[in-house]
Amino acid sequence: MKNKVLSVLLVSAMAVSMLAGCGDSKDTGSNGDSGKKTEQGDDAGDAGQNDVTLKTVSMFGGTDPNVAAYEEINEQFQKDYPYITIEDNSQTSNQDWKAAVAADFAVGNEPDVIQYFTDATANTVLATDKFVTLDEIKAEYPDYAKDITEVALKATANPDGVNRAVPTTGYWEGLFCNKDLFDQYNVALPTDWDSLVTAVETFKENGIIPIACSLNAVPHYWIEYTMLYSAGVDEYQSVPETAPESWVKGLEVIKTLRDMGAFPEDTDTIDDAYAGQLFKDKKAAMQLDGSWYAGGVEDAGNGDTTVVVAFPGVPDQKAEANTIISGMSSGFYITKKAWDDPDKRDAAVKFVMAHTSKEGIQKYWEATGKIQVTAAELDAPSDLSVLGQSAMDLVNSATATALPTDARIGSDPYSVITSSMSQVSVGSASAEDVLNEALALFKELDAQQ
Repeated sequence: MKNKVLSVLLVSAMAVSMLAGCGDSKDTGSNGDSGKKTEQGDDAGDAGQNDVTLKTVSMFGGTDPNVAAYEEINEQFQKDYPYITIEDNSQTSNQDWKAAVAADFAVGNEPDVIQYFTDATANTVLATDKFVTLDEIKAEYPDYAKDITEVALKATANPDGVNRAVPTTGYWEGLFCNKDLFDQYNVALPTDWDSLVTAVETFKENGIIPIACSLNAVPHYWIEYTMLYSAGVDEYQSVPETAPESWVKGLEVIKTLRDMGAFPEDTDTIDDAYAGQLFKDKKAAMQLDGSWYAGGVEDAGNGDTTVVVAFPGVPDQKAEANTIISGMSSGFYITKKAWDDPDKRDAAVKFVMAHTSKEGIQKYWEATGKIQVTAAELDAPSDLSVLGQSAMDLVNSATATALPTDARIGSDPYSVITSSMSQVSVGSASAEDVLNEALALFKELDAQQ
């Protein structure tokens, strides 16, 4: 069955990310050409432009390696357009941030441009009807999003099938392993549940934290993979009335791992950045995370001592080995607030094009170790680290892909699950009750749409 159900997104996106681009692309980034035409057909210049303050928001915050690229593009953008001032309020995209964004849109405090999710996570914000569609923008700015592949646009259409956002990069999720620790303690890299258990037990015996994880802040990846492997792709991607037994068994695996001593003793109180530092400092052997984490590992000097492998599995799993979470589900939106202001309209278009041109996407790709899937055609990398090569192997050997749970049920129902994982992991909350609560909230919110 290998590759039989591999998604079009993964195949095509990796192809454009890892293979040489086809031909030259016109620069539409920060060189001043927004693609807007005058009645005479000439590019509209910037002479006589009024001063503009553009309010922007992105999820590039905290330790995300994309922050460096985002800020570099913004800095150059303001040099290229001195009449445009950027007021940016980017933050890490945790559940609190998503709730704050939804609240701002609900009360009319939305920014001019926002980089946000395009899947069901965005449903609450999309319901406010405050975004401009790509078709509307391209009618006036024909070069808008011109470097973005059709595959990427298809992947980032909103749930109603309409494109409103312009994407930059996609993602994959996998198990990062400190290969040098595995070699030191003569432990095989985990490829199934039994070998994962062996690794956990061996590292625990030798005073190494087996798995860096914050069940308090970011248990997302363990939720996704334990449910996916327990249920199999089809049942995992369904949205049932009540929690299937396979979902429940999947979440209970997290309790099993905690009972084995797989996680840090303070897993209920540490944040995700602290957990990530444990791994980078070689105090933990493994960490389940996404492609965005790889850049930080490289920056820590661990690019050639770290590998990423497919999720090993769970007992009695239904998913095929090498099934991975992967996709492209975010992009830059322009709000109607900016579009309806003649000065802000042009500034917002220029801003998004600076970030989503081939040149802008190249910066994001390089900042994250050249291993993310990309929304534009980029040249093949020639200098991948051991980590980068393993990431390429991870994606190329995938037998199936799936999007995370919040892509289907949305942010608020998903937060019911994430906020309860500490309790589930110690047995003070029932996995079945938590899942049913999340599904009931999804049904309630869906009925209101």
